[in-house]
Amino acid sequence: MTPPDILQTLRSGEIEVLGRMPYSSNATFLVQVTHDGSSTQAIYKPLRGERPLWDFPAGLFKREIAAYIVSEALEIHAVPPTVECDGPLGRGSLQLFIEARFEEHYFTLFESQDHLHDQFRHIAVLDIVANNTDRKSGHCLIDAEDRIWAIDNGLCFAEQFKLRTVIWEFGGEEIPQPLLQRITAFSDNPPVELDDLLSAAEIEAMVERSRLLVSGSHFPIDPSGSRYPWPMV
Repeated sequence: MTPPDILQTLRSGEIEVLGRMPYSSNATFLVQVTHDGSSTQAIYKPLRGERPLWDFPAGLFKREIAAYIVSEALEIHAVPPTVECDGPLGRGSLQLFIEARFEEHYFTLFESQDHLHDQFRHIAVLDIVANNTDRKSGHCLIDAEDRIWAIDNGLCFAEQFKLRTVIWEFGGEEIPQPLLQRITAFSDNPPVELDDLLSAAEIEAMVERSRLLVSGSHFPIDPSGSRYPWPMV
């Protein structure tokens, strides 16, 4: 299916739960979505399956959707198509399931395949702009076409800067100029769709992070060495 077809299927399709995904902090389900003769698998994260957190409000599924919107607006295209749905367990997010080589993750891919590094640079920028607090190595998936996908983006967009990621290998490098230009355009005109997903303060903080990234023009370095998620994979 083309990207518009995928989005249409996710938004309008009938959802059948196939099973629960293992090792997830919150209730996460593999589902089959069928619409107008098309069918695809997706990941369904309902609001009612979220565990309360002290540092994020309820509704992490909205941040999954916001991450997709930001990834598309920055022309990074690393987050699988993600929409809001009213599924079998109520409101939540529905994200295209990625058929990946699940034995691979950021650490194995970075060490063995240099041609993927530019994709990781783009994901690093996405995570800084989105203020990702939980970019684990296993959240970077590679598909059959060597495309890297960034999944599990619910812990993003906090107003307070709290970046935690495994992607620090590019620290100190200059950010490519075309990417800086896209970040500038994004900060000047953030997508209006975010207004229904994030608070005004969170959007303002995201714009400020984007502008600081452009003014610095380099990937940041973590002088503390502590801005890693746990577990790292």
